[in-house]
Amino acid sequence: MQSKLKISTQFLVVFMLGISISIMFMVPIFSSSDVFTLPKSFNQFNTIFLSILIEAIPFVLIGVLIAGFIQIFITEDHIRAFIPKNKILAVFMGCFVGSLFPACECGIVPIVRRLIEKGVPLYAGIGFLLTGPLINPIVILSTYMAFGNDLEMALYRMGVGFVAAVAIALVVSFLYKSNQLKRMNKNQNAFLKEGKRQLIGTRVSEMFKHSIDEFFDMSKYLILGAFVAALLQTYVSMQFLFLFGDGLIHSTIVMMALAYFLSLCSEADAFIGASFKNIFPSTSILAFLVYGPMIDLKNTIMLLSVFKAKFVFVLFMLITSIVFTFVYLTSFL
Repeated sequence: MQSKLKISTQFLVVFMLGISISIMFMVPIFSSSDVFTLPKSFNQFNTIFLSILIEAIPFVLIGVLIAGFIQIFITEDHIRAFIPKNKILAVFMGCFVGSLFPACECGIVPIVRRLIEKGVPLYAGIGFLLTGPLINPIVILSTYMAFGNDLEMALYRMGVGFVAAVAIALVVSFLYKSNQLKRMNKNQNAFLKEGKRQLIGTRVSEMFKHSIDEFFDMSKYLILGAFVAALLQTYVSMQFLFLFGDGLIHSTIVMMALAYFLSLCSEADAFIGASFKNIFPSTSILAFLVYGPMIDLKNTIMLLSVFKAKFVFVLFMLITSIVFTFVYLTSFL
């Protein structure tokens, strides 16, 4: 029964990807036809949808490969030896490791799921989830370059992002005792007990099998998230947000809303943020740069596939309120 469900899920993802690629090739043909003309808004939707997928899929592939490695080669004993027992130290450890890890907000979701399944505390996993897409070396370098080789914005993004992630993870540590996962992989321990006696080739083969399953599991939510984000960007005018952009508080809220709905890859969002330099104050742009990598529309849909809906909602509220508060405080510096 489970294998049939897995095959049907994989077929659904392949079908959705096939439809996406078909649209990519068919839109130019229909657009140039005199008999049948597609509206310009559909062309825009197609471009945004595919650009989100093209940006995210390479990082998701990297993420599922790492998740497969964790599944097969990392045991609970390794986790217990690595993660401090002290709750506060564990939060700092999760945030610090995440800050060194080059991943986007989509690719990191399967990694965090596997780590939590293996015994990483929820709060340490959340710290890793938040800092990985935000503070990794690639993101900081792109921020430095996007703002004209100005180190100030890159340092603010790194500092505020790390402190906010620690605060969010600490609050999670006091609110939740269980891992909040929707489901656990009950078969993981069986292979690991045999795994010590398996040849390395067999274990690598199992790693790739798990990575493929993880990719199909995550991709359907990525496609759905990209579809919704593209739909909103195309058919919902963002201009009305700028009507409420007067004042620091309002402009910060506007930039956080843009970061959520645009669902940009964290490696490229700094260049978009820099384009608002002449419209909004630097504090509001900082909110855009910190908030987007932590939570956005497509990332929310992927989180809902892994964690319980109530927890995702609480996490969303925590990220929104804490990031806004910490970013706003920088205006007094």
